[in-house]
Amino acid sequence: MKTYSSQSIQKILVPIDGSDYSIRAEEYALSIAQTHQAEIVLVYVVDDLVVERLSAMATREAVAQELKNNGHRHIKYALDLSEKAGVAARSMIAEGRPFEQIIEFAKSLDVDIIVMGTYGRRGAERILLGSVAERVIEYSQCPVLVIK
Repeated sequence: MKTYSSQSIQKILVPIDGSDYSIRAEEYALSIAQTHQAEIVLVYVVDDLVVERLSAMATREAVAQELKNNGHRHIKYALDLSEKAGVAARSMIAEGRPFEQIIEFAKSLDVDIIVMGTYGRRGAERILLGSVAERVIEYSQCPVLVIK
């Protein structure tokens, strides 16, 4: 098992969704990356559940493609922030359940910390689906910093 210290931060995973929360999380991650000369890995996850819900209005493929296009726009913005901060960054877009994809990326990329914003689910949807951040905290094998 990997041991963690403030000196070992070399790779930071930042899940983004285009919300103010994820932008703030990236800003925190950039600050950490600058201090430790770490790399940022940005990930945008097209949520299967959202695709299924919206498929009633259009084909599944069209909905998924539109959400991926949104992801590319959010990724471009986040990469621009990283470039302006002088921080090395790369990005990925995945499709699936967000918390599962985030956990899988964290494991496969051997990241040192996940820095993420809280996600905006409220009310019954949050009760039924749970919070992405809560599930990432629960299942992550590395430290998770959640930015409000």
